[in-house]
Amino acid sequence: MAATKVFAARLAGLVVLGPDGESIGRVRDVVIAIRINRMQPRVLGLVVELPTRKRIFVPMLRVTAIEPGSITLNTGNVSLRRFARRPSEILVLAQVLDSHVRVDDPELEQLAGIDVVVVDLGIEQLRTRDWVVSRVAIRQHQRRLARRSAVHVVDWQHVQGLTHQDLSLPGQGVDQLLQQFEGLRPADVANALRELPEKRRIEVALALDDERLADVVQELPDDDQVELLGKLEADRAADVLEAMDPDDAADLLGELPANEAESLLRLMDPQESEPVRRLLEHSPNTAGGMMTPEPVILTPATTIAEALARVRDPDLTPAVASLVFVVRPPTATPTGTYLGCVHLQQLLREPPASLVGGILDSDLPKLQPDDSLAGVTRYFATYNLVCGPVVDEENHLLGAVTVDDVLDHLLPEDWREQEAVDE
Repeated sequence: MAATKVFAARLAGLVVLGPDGESIGRVRDVVIAIRINRMQPRVLGLVVELPTRKRIFVPMLRVTAIEPGSITLNTGNVSLRRFARRPSEILVLAQVLDSHVRVDDPELEQLAGIDVVVVDLGIEQLRTRDWVVSRVAIRQHQRRLARRSAVHVVDWQHVQGLTHQDLSLPGQGVDQLLQQFEGLRPADVANALRELPEKRRIEVALALDDERLADVVQELPDDDQVELLGKLEADRAADVLEAMDPDDAADLLGELPANEAESLLRLMDPQESEPVRRLLEHSPNTAGGMMTPEPVILTPATTIAEALARVRDPDLTPAVASLVFVVRPPTATPTGTYLGCVHLQQLLREPPASLVGGILDSDLPKLQPDDSLAGVTRYFATYNLVCGPVVDEENHLLGAVTVDDVLDHLLPEDWREQEAVDE
């Protein structure tokens, strides 16, 4: 039987079906409009994520049934315009949950006058077919390691603190919001962050650990990267830069005023800042400016088995793992004499005990650090590569350019903000 009373958080992740049963996407949030004088807020609709990762708005009037595992619409003809929250609209999961309120329910006298935390909103359908927020699930704020307190459900009119002004105040928790991001790729988290109000973006960023935040920041547009980094304390910003790939950290620092960039570089661990400084010496649209200084680098005496173990590292991108570079010590960039490279496919064809020095491709042309973007693009097209070595005049390996680095520079600056071609 279709439900007419549900809790909003339980809708997250449900499949949205058209009248023919075909999947349209999944629910990512619920949009409400808060009204004055404690009137029950109207439920305007759902934020639905399509298979393309694009998020659209579906009005609640299109919903005909809410089942335990799915939501059915009365039409498959929905607007594919990307969802953009209006100032009067509130996102339940992103903005309301984990907020602090007070309740004046006479049946919960023990909670009178103390802050409690919103854990969910109960919504229900009226006879007019409109949906409203009728109840609020709350629990007492708890300290870390304390036993989780009981959840109470109160009528909307007994809750104070859920106005637009209240929700704009700092200090709101993000536990339930972070749960939505678990298992998502950094690029998908970055897209979700961009749709949040600035206040919530900052709160989420502060709650993420350095590694996770660094991965997410790398997927944001340049302007958003600069804005988010500027909201962090200087020491935390330096920690995040250390956790970023050196080429991405260099690109971000290159967007900042020189004095700010230098201040952050000084706060970074010297071992982490040194490769970033070297990258900043090159123009962004050259091989030297695009390269990563940390490709897979081996000596000739490395066995095939050891080489394969290195490229299995889950932190390596497929492009970086496609080619290993062989040099004489030292193996940290800039390396000793560059000898050649070995393609991943070649590694897979050789006996595990063989040495990489015996299967070198020493004929593959090398990129120079001052090669232009156009030259690098022609290089990849000519040799059908996704990764290529950057070597200086003295034949020292400086790093490697990957095809994703090239695409980042070929696409328009706002490519992360544009609609996908197939949308």
